[in-house]
Formats: sequence, C-alpha cells, structure tokens
Amino acid sequence: MIYRLEKKFGKYAIKNLMRYVTAAYILGWLISMMSPSFYTDWLMFDVEKVFLKGQVWRLLTFLIQPITYDTESGIDILFMLISLYLYYFIGMTLERLWGSFRFNLFYFSGILFNIIAVLIIYAGTLVVWGGGYSYPIPLDYINLSMFLAFSVEFSEVSLLLFFIIPVKVKYIGIIYALIHVYSIVTLLLSGQALGVYMAVAFIVAVLNFVLFFINTRKYRKGAMKHLKRRFEYATEVRKGEREAQVVGTASSGKTVITRHRCVVCGRTELDDPELEFRFCSKCEGNYEYCMDHLYTHVHVVREKKDAEASGEGTGQDKNED
Repeated sequence: MIYRLEKKFGKYAIKNLMRYVTAAYILGWLISMMSPSFYTDWLMFDVEKVFLKGQVWRLLTFLIQPITYDTESGIDILFMLISLYLYYFIGMTLERLWGSFRFNLFYFSGILFNIIAVLIIYAGTLVVWGGGYSYPIPLDYINLSMFLAFSVEFSEVSLLLFFIIPVKVKYIGIIYALIHVYSIVTLLLSGQALGVYMAVAFIVAVLNFVLFFINTRKYRKGAMKHLKRRFEYATEVRKGEREAQVVGTASSGKTVITRHRCVVCGRTELDDPELEFRFCSKCEGNYEYCMDHLYTHVHVVREKKDAEASGEGTGQDKNED
C-alpha cells in the first residue's frame, strides 16, 4: 500500500522536512519568550475552538509549540539546543534511509495520531466530567516514536551518553521508553488525571511506530542492505584515496600531499591540474590510473600478486581493458 502511495504522491513529499520542523521549534521558543499566552490563545489545538468556532488553522499551528525552560539557567537552554540538534540529526538520517516520502508519511501520521489522542481525551472528559478538555499534548511523543524508529534501524550504533559513555542506541531507546512509562505509572498511581492524558498520548505514539514498521517491514530490509552496500563502497573509496596519497613538491617548492597518483607513470594532479584519475574495477586492490593508462595498463590479479610475493609470478594479468 505504501509503495503505491509513494509511486502516486511521492513527488509531493517535502524534502529535508526536519529543517522546517526545527524552524517551527525555534519559532515556538521565540513566541514563548515574547508572549507566553499567545500559543494557548491562538495556536493551540482546542477541539471546541476548531469545530465550534471555525478556527481551523489550529490544526496546523499547534505544531509551533513553545519550548519552556528556566530563563535564569543557561544549562536548560544548552539542553534545548542539544535536543533540537539530536532530533534534527535523527530525522535527517531516517529520511536518507527511507526516502523523503516515507519519512513524511511517518512524521505526518504521528501528527494525525497526536490530533486523534486530543480528541480521545476530549471525548473522555466530556463523558466523565460533562465538559470536554483539550489537553495540549506536547510533540515529545512524536519525537519519541521517531527516536524508537531510529533505535530500531540503527540499533548497533553508539551514542556518547553525557558526551563520555558510549551506549548503543537500542539501549537508549529502551531506557527512554521506560522513563515515559515510569512517569505515567507514577501519575496514575497518585490518582492524577494527567497520568491518563499522558498514557493516551504514549499509546498513540507507540501505535504510530508499530503500524508504520509493520507496513514497511519488507521495504526496510531491502533499504538496510542497500545502505550497507553504499557505506561499504564509500569506505573502500576513502581507503583507496588514502592509499593513493603521496608526498610531492609543488611549483612553489613546498612539500604537499597529493590525492591521486597513477600506478603506471607516477604522475599526480601536481603535474597537470586537468589530469583525471580513475580506479580500475578489474584490478584486485586499490589501484589508480591516469586516463592515459586506465585502458592500457595490465590488470593486477590477487593470485598472481601472491605468487609474485613468493617469487613465482609476475603479479599481473596480461589481458588489457
């Protein structure tokens, strides 16, 4: 189903979505600085004001949530900036892995589930108390589902906890979810209604995460293999470039490190700035050639190379490109 949607509507996907999301966070912070009540009065998703008073813009503007912090503490501001960077990094990484359309679908479905959670809470309070309450669910729960997705896709990647301790992302994801569960259970046991609101928001966020991963299981398996191949290829290219670096002398007489060197003639980019170099795909190893020798050199084959090391062969294949 998602494949068909992507094929039909993929061209409408917002690229680099997290840039706009981060900008919305910053805008919310500025609004909270200038007028703390402006968000509640005009931007927050309020069921009655949306459906009874026609203030439909609240369906979108609730995303510009104010970021609260202690104005006297620079530490809180620092953690806010670190959090913004972390979720920006996570979102951009998931978009590169899944593609813009699938990441858009995941994030916007999280927003939709967020709205549904507010409607559930409003309906519940309307039935129980006789008056509905639009609980302003923070975007932390959308970020939670995004972090859970990241911890599943990159479970073996390590992050530096407190910038010192390396911890695998999968363990951070589990701890992060358990902290939310603990907070909710504590509030529920104390009899506070806030615990119910948070429980609904948490369940909805996790439901978005679970449904998306069930529907994209086969796709993600292929995407991870493709990503692994790209990573291995990039690693080999960087390794080849490092091995091809040699010390040369520029026209100014200074000693510099060149990035390219032809295995056959030994020329580098210092000899001719317009000279192009390529790695040979048929040579077994990282061998770089200038364009004059790319199609005329003798290929290096591993078996003969090993024989040459023992004095039994020439180390080259006589077939030419």
